[in-house]
Amino acid sequence: MLWTIIVILFILWLLGFLLHFGGGLIHIILVVVIVLVIINLLTGRGARV
Repeated sequence: MLWTIIVILFILWLLGFLLHFGGGLIHIILVVVIVLVIINLLTGRGARV
């Protein structure tokens, strides 16, 4: 589930970056993706529902 959110956010960031949509604020999505990846790696597979 979390990986799905990560992929969707990354795709949105990539589209915003390539289409110059959102200016500098689009990079906040990339920061959120990185934070989610770190949280997912730290919690491991035991946190799956």
